Amino acid sequence: MEPNSSTHPLLPPTTEDQRFDWLRLLRSRRVGISTFYRLMGDCGSAGAALDRLPDIARAAGVEDYRTCPEAVIHAELKAARQAGARLLCRGDPAYPKTLCDLDDAPPVLWAVGDADILSQPLIAMVGARNASSLGGRMARALAGGLSEAGFRVVSGMARGIDTAAHLAALDHGTIAVLGGGVDVLYPAENAKLAEDITAKGGMRLSEQPMGLQPMARHFPARNRIISGLARAVVVVEAAVKSGSLITARTALDQGREVMAVPGHPFDARASGCNLLLRDGARLVRSADDVIEALEPLSVPEPQLPLEPAVPERSLADVAQLHQQILDRLGPSPLGEDQLIRDLGASSRAVSPILTDLELDGRINRQAGGLISLIS
Repeated sequence: MEPNSSTHPLLPPTTEDQRFDWLRLLRSRRVGISTFYRLMGDCGSAGAALDRLPDIARAAGVEDYRTCPEAVIHAELKAARQAGARLLCRGDPAYPKTLCDLDDAPPVLWAVGDADILSQPLIAMVGARNASSLGGRMARALAGGLSEAGFRVVSGMARGIDTAAHLAALDHGTIAVLGGGVDVLYPAENAKLAEDITAKGGMRLSEQPMGLQPMARHFPARNRIISGLARAVVVVEAAVKSGSLITARTALDQGREVMAVPGHPFDARASGCNLLLRDGARLVRSADDVIEALEPLSVPEPQLPLEPAVPERSLADVAQLHQQILDRLGPSPLGEDQLIRDLGASSRAVSPILTDLELDGRINRQAGGLISLIS
């Protein structure tokens, strides 16, 4: 049985039972972000979607399907209360408006800290974990200057550039987007930094379940939130094949401004930044360069779509497209554009499914728009 095509508006949950159902639906097996939005559009509510999931899965060829047990969600909510975390659902007044124009916007976010910071102008700063001393100095100078000018710095609380940026912006408020649960302070040496961020008017954010230990496959998804929150992304130091370059690529796809600090051609940590500059990124020498670039831009105020921004396809069609993608991929990288041409499908239909497969650990997305199958 397939769900009927529908135009149910995506309304945020207003009761605790509805919030429970949102979490349970999102945590159910084979329900990624695009599937969540499609189910909400087709079924009208998370509760109705949960009731129909076994039949929908059976129609897509999945036998003996079970939704996420209620006990799992009760445990997650208990962990959130212990950590002082707040659930932000898409459509809630406190949910970041800058994420609402993304096709793959997280349906829910766990937040620890002051939600008011999300309404302020945000700049993302990313870079190498093995940053040079000069790179660290540059990150501190940029983050400090931008904070003094009224911007709030967003980063990923990783070692190196991220840490330097958070520390320099700490007294003005900074946002750390985590790859694991919002209560998992990773890396361990940044545990105090994580606590200081929330103690000084900042915030920790994550779309992952409470208590989840971060894995490599979680960070590309984390990076899209970092860039999606911000008006611009500044890359301080980055190798050509690095998470920072993935963030920059994602930022361009999201329509965000990308800026980079130049480096010596012989330094591998600067090769990614130099590549971005060659391809048209704005060169950054100081915080003034960033501020000057953003002054002509108005603060983005994207409107919350009344309906989920996903193609109108049945779940059976989506399951078939999942399999077609996996059948065409192998260990050798294939260009995403070539894959879309081979499938004869639209980028709008394929991109959310690639994100789901990446989050599930089925595929690896590399710099340059290359994709390969993870064996």
